[in-house]
Amino acid sequence: MTPGEPAARDRKRHGRHYTPPALARFLAQRLLEHAPPPVDIRKPDGVVRGTAAPGAGVRASSAGVLRVLDPACGDGELLLALDQVARELVPGVRVELVGYDLDAAGVAVARERAAAAGVAIEWHIGDFLTESAGIAAGSFDAIITNPPYVRTQQLGGPTAQLLSKQFGLQGRIDLTHPFVAVAPRLLRSGGVLGLLCANRFLTTKAGANIRSLLRTELAPVELYDLGDTKLFEAAVLPAVTIATRTAARAVCRYVSAYEVDAAEIVGGTDLFEALAAEHSHCVEHSGRTFAVEVGTLATGDQAVIRGASGDGKTGDRANRGDPVVSGPVVAWRVAASGRDDDVDAAESVACDADGHSGAWRMSRPEVDRWLAEVEAGTWRTFGAVGRIRVGIKTTADRVFISDRWAQVRPRPEGELLFDLITHQDVDPWRISRARDVQVLYPYDPAQPARMPVDLREFPRAAAYLESHRETLAGRKYLTDSGREWFEIWVPQRPHLWRVPKVVFPDISERPRFALDRSGAVVNGDCYWISLADLGVDGAAERLAYLLMGVANSALGLRFYDAVCGNRLYSGRRRWITQYVSRLPLPDPTTMRAGGVVELVREFIDDGREPDANSLRLLDEWVAAAFGTRMFEMR
Repeated sequence: MTPGEPAARDRKRHGRHYTPPALARFLAQRLLEHAPPPVDIRKPDGVVRGTAAPGAGVRASSAGVLRVLDPACGDGELLLALDQVARELVPGVRVELVGYDLDAAGVAVARERAAAAGVAIEWHIGDFLTESAGIAAGSFDAIITNPPYVRTQQLGGPTAQLLSKQFGLQGRIDLTHPFVAVAPRLLRSGGVLGLLCANRFLTTKAGANIRSLLRTELAPVELYDLGDTKLFEAAVLPAVTIATRTAARAVCRYVSAYEVDAAEIVGGTDLFEALAAEHSHCVEHSGRTFAVEVGTLATGDQAVIRGASGDGKTGDRANRGDPVVSGPVVAWRVAASGRDDDVDAAESVACDADGHSGAWRMSRPEVDRWLAEVEAGTWRTFGAVGRIRVGIKTTADRVFISDRWAQVRPRPEGELLFDLITHQDVDPWRISRARDVQVLYPYDPAQPARMPVDLREFPRAAAYLESHRETLAGRKYLTDSGREWFEIWVPQRPHLWRVPKVVFPDISERPRFALDRSGAVVNGDCYWISLADLGVDGAAERLAYLLMGVANSALGLRFYDAVCGNRLYSGRRRWITQYVSRLPLPDPTTMRAGGVVELVREFIDDGREPDANSLRLLDEWVAAAFGTRMFEMR
């Protein structure tokens, strides 16, 4: 164990990822641009520009005082940055700073830093979420915060439920949610929130609480998705949101920064200057090149559901979802449906309370026009034609999964050992087993529902599992749910493993959708769509080929980036249920869709090499099937 490991674990457990100085300064600058009410602005060059118009420019409260709160102040970086920026931009304004934190050691460091800088700050050590109830409404002109990021499983079920009830939150939460929920009450009318948090709130179901608060009780005015800029030491993909406590709904500026291959760079511009610039361009930061894209926020508000047409030729199925149009563009969704343990509910489709897609995305005129063309040619979404399931999750992989079962003693009976597909085995179009990995799968594969085997009939498997009983029985959440101690947490539907299926990895730089006919089990680092859900006989197979053709095409990738946009480091993307559900499908009965199907069939069944020319042809066929053009996106 290295010296830094305990501290790193402590930071993760308590969500303590302190804000880097440059990012703290950027957040302070953007917040002050919207703080109330108008005063003269001193720009960085020292020139006073005059009185700011409502909605634009640095503000200060009445009587020349700006009262600012950081409810999770940590080492004080945000408050100190705001004080410094305020001295530069609004030197005539008196800033009153208040900081809360549960960590006494962190506050001690913050207190020393403030004293050394000659900055007066009112410090409080304690649980802000508890103490906030005693703070009068409208006490602050601004709140600047990087709240702790602690997920539900780290909070514990009872704590999460208590916070959800106290702050009116729904679903799975992390500590960011209640810190945002308390902000509207504490801000005075016209006050401003400067929020720094993980960017996953923009698109995930778990982030719906924050999106709802920012759409209803606050008004976002600036949003910066800082993507894979690696501004934090920890593996955090951050976002900065500036929102005001006003009823007006102004257009919200939306800027993103993600790494790209080296391109023409605007000379003399650093990352933070590029984020504040008017137009999109590329910039170098820490030896890497980033595309800084500028647009406006599209939230999916006022969406209307467009009925999907279909002639039922792909099977007699209930339509579970259709595209949703927001203005001229699409915000695809899947309608709410009953869920069971064969779907990862935490990663199901992000819908708000009205059933609309809650995911936020960047809107740009040229992209919106292209999305409108794709929407016009959409027959169904992926989520409407087939259930998208996550692979099995054992929560004890070292016991259940191995590539060395031949060496295990006692070796479980072969009837319970199934080939396992992991993300390493999945290429576009085809499964290529990288290792001989198998899973001990203690269920009757002939049963449509989860039915554990009788271990008395499998004495060697029983002995093996018994040797790991302490580990397996320690999964209290499993036994508390009425399950046997030797079961897999998410086993999926056993009888469906024998049916052909489309498989794709959870995380990959580019789409890798492949067809498996081997009967293998799919691991939890992948997702899958059973052909049993797609129709009957040849219709199901043709629809599967069309799904893969669209998903693996340039159009599928560009659609994902425009509508879903959940990218990780080094260009990797998340291909989870809530995103893949939104991918569009053209009418499979058209000649152009048929061309896609036949080309994919050649890749999978006839051994045709998916070389550059073949893939270019696929892209052309897919675009034609939607009646749109090939659209170049960065």
